Amino acid sequence: MAIHTISSVIHRRRTASLHTTIVAALLLSFINSAVGGEPCRLVVLEKSSRRPVPLVELRTTHGVRFVSDNAGVIACDLPELMGRPTWFTVLGHGYEVPADGFGSRGVRITPEPGRTIEVLVDRKIIAQRLGRITGAGLFAESQKTGTDRDWPESGIMGSDSVLTAVHRGRLFWLWGDTNVPHYPLGIFQSTGATSTLQPLESYEAPLRLCLEYFRDARGLPRGIAPMPGPGPTWLTGYVSVRDNSGTSRLVATYMKVTPPLSIYEWGLCVWNDEQAKFEPLRKIWTKSSEHPQPPPVPEGHVVLWTDDAGREWLLFGNPFPRLRVPARFEDWQDSTKWEVLTPQANVASATDGSKVKPHTGSIAYNAFRKRWVTVFMEHFGKPSAFGELWYAEAAAPTGPWGPAVKVLSHDNYTFYNPKLHPNLTPSDSPILLFEGTYTKQFADRPEATPRYDYNQILYRLDLDDPALAKAQR
Repeated sequence: MAIHTISSVIHRRRTASLHTTIVAALLLSFINSAVGGEPCRLVVLEKSSRRPVPLVELRTTHGVRFVSDNAGVIACDLPELMGRPTWFTVLGHGYEVPADGFGSRGVRITPEPGRTIEVLVDRKIIAQRLGRITGAGLFAESQKTGTDRDWPESGIMGSDSVLTAVHRGRLFWLWGDTNVPHYPLGIFQSTGATSTLQPLESYEAPLRLCLEYFRDARGLPRGIAPMPGPGPTWLTGYVSVRDNSGTSRLVATYMKVTPPLSIYEWGLCVWNDEQAKFEPLRKIWTKSSEHPQPPPVPEGHVVLWTDDAGREWLLFGNPFPRLRVPARFEDWQDSTKWEVLTPQANVASATDGSKVKPHTGSIAYNAFRKRWVTVFMEHFGKPSAFGELWYAEAAAPTGPWGPAVKVLSHDNYTFYNPKLHPNLTPSDSPILLFEGTYTKQFADRPEATPRYDYNQILYRLDLDDPALAKAQR
């Protein structure tokens, strides 16, 4: 009798233990599905066009930030949110959702593992954001949800302002100081890449721009302007120009810099096509007590212009021309041939006629408009001191320019050195593309946007958009 009782107790305990094990396994399976399973795929779309919108931030009530990638995708993987109605504040630099009764702009959604949820936003700016060109993780959020896993990483974390030049049938790209994984601003001698002349298959998001970076023997991006002397090398005045024999020469003006941004030397450099790097040609100016200020130099963005007499010129400006040089390699290197121009100081706002002072930007001739066009950053604009972008036109590259229409605004963030890309679209296209440097620098202590900060973002303007009509009269 005692033996039977003990046996029954053992059986009940084993059964209970088995039940506990099964429950624990089920619970563990549930936890794994919530914690380590598929994230919830949030897709940010422009409400009117249904196009993906990069660089839209969704922020939770406990301060977690998600930012949409080039495909407008966010991988929401927080276990504490799964299956729970969640408020996300929406922040989008020109893309927003309607405010609720308390003035809060956001959406309430319930994330679920593996589920796809659309977040619709309204575009309040004229320019359309196409996506990020440089940096890491262009499709990182998409990759977390199982798509775009074949997109290659460049090895670049961040890049300063862009210059481009068409040289020997390729589009040459150049950026300034560059962040790499192993060290911030790890490349101080400019980085570069090439692409086909029109590398984009589509002028809508998601942006997929394939760039062939210049790399070292290890396959890592490398500096391409190793000018002698301490400090970083910055390049400007980047252009391909023919010499007297008809050979195209890729050239630039370089500056040597010491902290905290003090230029102590200007010079000219020429691209070595065989070694794929710039080499110094000659110094223009070295800072000294006798020469504390540099002379005019061929700096800024460059456009080719033929005047009424049929003479070809290189115009250097940022945004409006400040210097013109006969379009020959021999004249480019001869400072006696450089002619100083006086650019227009202000442009009138098309809205109220107030003065808008350009800071940085570029110009290009536009065949669709049959006019010269510009996109420039305003000097101490509002709401963002260096984040307000304007569009204007002129009959000639030297002006007069205006009136101007604001096309892009930022909420306490900088977007400097905008560069027009007329080569990326067919010559008669109404689409105008431009990019700029998106950075927290010079703003009022904003939080850096993950992955996007200190990188290049591409925008699109439709020149037949009625919103630009006031700049086109």
